[in-house]
Amino acid sequence: MISLKLLFFSLFFLFFGAIHYLAHRRIVKKMHISAPSKRVLDIFLILNFLGNIGYVGARYAVDIPKPLYALFSISIGVGFIILIFLVFYELLHLLQRRIPFRDDRRILFKRVSDAAFLSAAAGVTGLCIYEGSKRPAIRRVDIRQNRFGGESYKIVQISDMHIGGLIERDFVKESVAQINALKPDLVAITGDLTDLPVKKIADAIQELANIESRFGTFYVPGNHEYFHGIEETLTFIEDLGIEVLGNEARNIGPFWVAGVYDLFGFRYRKFFPDIEKATANIPDGATTLLLAHQPRFVKHLERFKPSLMLCGHTHGGQIWPFGYLVRLQQPYLKGLYRMSEESYIYVNSGIGFWGPPMRLGTSAEITLIVWS
Repeated sequence: MISLKLLFFSLFFLFFGAIHYLAHRRIVKKMHISAPSKRVLDIFLILNFLGNIGYVGARYAVDIPKPLYALFSISIGVGFIILIFLVFYELLHLLQRRIPFRDDRRILFKRVSDAAFLSAAAGVTGLCIYEGSKRPAIRRVDIRQNRFGGESYKIVQISDMHIGGLIERDFVKESVAQINALKPDLVAITGDLTDLPVKKIADAIQELANIESRFGTFYVPGNHEYFHGIEETLTFIEDLGIEVLGNEARNIGPFWVAGVYDLFGFRYRKFFPDIEKATANIPDGATTLLLAHQPRFVKHLERFKPSLMLCGHTHGGQIWPFGYLVRLQQPYLKGLYRMSEESYIYVNSGIGFWGPPMRLGTSAEITLIVWS
């Protein structure tokens, strides 16, 4: 286990170290800006990389004040933004060299475009922080399948809260109030609820016991629960009165609710998903709501086709353009998709965030599904 952690930390420092070094070599040194401005940018790169190191230390070793932890978390997001702008600056540099200008005009163009580039980078970073600071939006989705004889049911889905770090009790309490205001028939929590051992965040998780709904709250774990003691986490959540669906199904009257463990269970070698076991008692053709953390679980459905499947995990990409990388692993990114004539899947963008409290191109959400 120690060797795996050492490998992770080594790759982490190598990755972010390379990003910041390349930003110095490929951006700062090539810019037509004053020497003092270059020194300021280099100091910023050094401080941001130190923030990356501080984030790892604060997350896995020592407790620090929340504002400082927030600053370290943002440094991770800034590191990713620097990576994106490294690519853009290489393209910009190529354009600056290829445009057929006289030397004096070329220098002027480079100065102007470099200034615009720095302004854009600062603007995007500010926008990411602003979008990440917003409260989760209520996203209503109407799914009409004519399954309930004219009746409809309100399902509220949350996913990827990542309690721990910057997500604390107040956030959970406010989220519960938002959920209860929607007066749901059923609440579904599709994994990555926790991001620390349950004993460290027990007061925050306990707020979920205050969720009110007609048929109850149903939960399946995500991959992050496996990192911090899944046995203790599941027991604690179940003791709150929340239905933990570990390869199980419940009949609640109008439809069945089934849930599976996360695909990470195959690596963990325990608590692995089993769709056959989860659906063994569901009659053929019965209207079924399936909860699974990762959208790619659709590849493991085998013969079973749920009426509606709810997932999370992707965060909608969280910071554009990383959604394109997510799509290399996951068949669905965010929102509602039709899997077949009789089956839909909805992928929640997450109520919280992982790593930096930043978003771009996607929003934190509480999903209100009106299912008929």
